[in-house]
Formats: sequence, C-alpha cells, structure tokens
Amino acid sequence: MTPDTKLNYIEFGTLDMEASKCFFTQVFNWYFTDYGSEYAAFFAGEAGIDGGFYLLANHQDQSPGNHVLPVFYSHSLAETERNIIAAGGEITRPVFHFPGGRRFHFREPGGNELAVWSDREE
Repeated sequence: MTPDTKLNYIEFGTLDMEASKCFFTQVFNWYFTDYGSEYAAFFAGEAGIDGGFYLLANHQDQSPGNHVLPVFYSHSLAETERNIIAAGGEITRPVFHFPGGRRFHFREPGGNELAVWSDREE
C-alpha cells in the first residue's frame, strides 16, 4: 500500500520528449512507459522516485525549469483537499481522472504548485 500524504511522484516538463528519455536512459539507466505521445513515466527502481515527463507543447510557459511538479499520494483526495484549503492553499486544477487514478493541483501560500493523487475512488 502507498503511504498516505507522502511525496511519491514528480513530473518534469520537456520540450523534446524523445531527447529527455534518451538522456535519462543513457546517463541514469532509467526506463520509460509511454502514455501517448505527450507523457512518459519513469520508475523508482532506477530513479529513486516514480515520476514522468510531459510535453510542454500545450503549455503557455515553455521554460522547462518552471515545470517541475511534486506529487503527493493520498488515501482521501477530499480530506487532503479540505486540509489544503484550511491551511491557506488554493486549488488550481480540480480533481480529474488520468490513467491510474485521480488527482488535483494546488498552490501553497508561498506560490509553489503541487499535486495530490489517489488510486482510490471516494
């Protein structure tokens, strides 16, 4: 079971999906699973933490350094969302489905955007 409210995934924006995958495979021996042409996941066995790369072609700001998204796991998205709002956080993207579960994005009071995901339906 995935530990509740622990950081367990990180996403990076990329301008060139194939170049990023080749680089991290060659230098760090990561392997990837593609989910379409705009997303590729990597795994903790090689990287130390699960994560992925998403293609920046559909984002306004295409500066890769500005697109790192730490992702927390939660047993209850609703409870974690309530806690974030109560602590002064702002929901920036409401709950949505993706292959493997559901998630939402939020901004903490210092301005950083993060996300929370769950493989559980509520």
